[in-house]
Amino acid sequence: MNLLKMIILGLIILISVSFGYSQESTLKDTIPMSIVDAQKYAAEYNRNIRASKIDVEMAKKKVWETTAIGLPQVNLDATYQHLFSVPELSFGGYYDFQSLDPNAYVKGSDLTGAYKQLPPTKLGVADNTTFNLTVSQLIFSGEYLVGLQASRVYKELSEQSLLVSELKTKESVANSYYIVLVLDENIAILKESRNLIAKTLEDITKMREQGFSEDTDIDQMKINLSNLETLILSLEGQRKVSIKLLKLQIGMEIQQPVRLTDSIQGIINQDNLGYLTDPAYVLESSPTYKLLEVQENLMSLNVKREKSKYLPTIAGFYQHQKLLNEPALNFTPKDIVGIKASIPIFTSGSRMVKIKQAQLDLEKTQLNKEQAGEGLILEFETALNTYQIAYKNYLTNKESMNLSVKIYKKSNIKYKEGVISSLELTQSQDQFLTAEKNYYQSVANFLNSKVALDRILSK
Repeated sequence: MNLLKMIILGLIILISVSFGYSQESTLKDTIPMSIVDAQKYAAEYNRNIRASKIDVEMAKKKVWETTAIGLPQVNLDATYQHLFSVPELSFGGYYDFQSLDPNAYVKGSDLTGAYKQLPPTKLGVADNTTFNLTVSQLIFSGEYLVGLQASRVYKELSEQSLLVSELKTKESVANSYYIVLVLDENIAILKESRNLIAKTLEDITKMREQGFSEDTDIDQMKINLSNLETLILSLEGQRKVSIKLLKLQIGMEIQQPVRLTDSIQGIINQDNLGYLTDPAYVLESSPTYKLLEVQENLMSLNVKREKSKYLPTIAGFYQHQKLLNEPALNFTPKDIVGIKASIPIFTSGSRMVKIKQAQLDLEKTQLNKEQAGEGLILEFETALNTYQIAYKNYLTNKESMNLSVKIYKKSNIKYKEGVISSLELTQSQDQFLTAEKNYYQSVANFLNSKVALDRILSK
């Protein structure tokens, strides 16, 4: 029994080790990723962008579908039918004079015996299959011509929607990337501060053993150290969530390890100061405004489509019919060529009402476009103002943080030398943490305002 348990335990361990090895062997290598790499990755794998690309492909297929309506159409119909009672046509009878004796005198009663009835002729067959080949060609249709234009405009609409989706995704990816960088740098500085506090706590603990410090000083340092460790844990938790959000936005597997290669200062120095001088904003070049223009074109074509319903529709056709079992008598022509014209005459005013509705939709779309255009201009001016103010705040908070770090480090030295109290050191630490928080918030605001302007200016 003990031997059996040992064998089972050995198998379990072997399976666990093998499973763990297989998981480890399938674990992907860490991918280094700059912000440009992240945006390129999102352009290919982001699910919203992929869905928009599918919309573009569907629009292209829709153009061909609409075009094909005006091209030759060939249809083959096969119909099987069974007649329970086949119609018959009777041609009456006839006198068989050859059956009479040519040398004898023929009486009237003799003619009656010579009369014979003709068998009826069937006008069909009980079971038959009909093959009907039809070739048609649309010659003229105003609604078709307008629909063809509308399908091409719809394709343009899907392409503009894709461009807007790409710009918005690029902005959201950049914002998430910046958040992770800000958290990384913030955590690094807090850990450095924690190490400094830990060293101070170690020094004053030794001083307490020699009678040169008080228990309250040690307790205060422990509180300061605990607060820093709690803050670091909180930021590390935010960092884990933020990196997962970044992977989700770019369309990467959540478990795939990545390493961000850019730095905050490198990003700021890398062409992020170009909007300090007022850039030119051309409303007509905005993808969002172009999207509104395409929508207006669609509404305009909808008006034309409703008006085109007053025009006739003309189509030509050729038809060939073949019966599998030909009846004795068949008067149906096998080949037919013709032209069919459908002319609308009177619809009790419904067409006029539909035209008016389409015109009102067009007018409403035009008003929305004008309103949106003013809003886009205001959005640009607001974003530019926010960017320039955010840059000034960034410089101010950067200087404040550098000074607070300098003061905090000197306060630690003074505290060790007994020049200041633990309360003053705590106040210096609080000042440093506040300055650090304001600095990284200003960094995030500045970079986010930059990518917002990039999206508005389609960069």
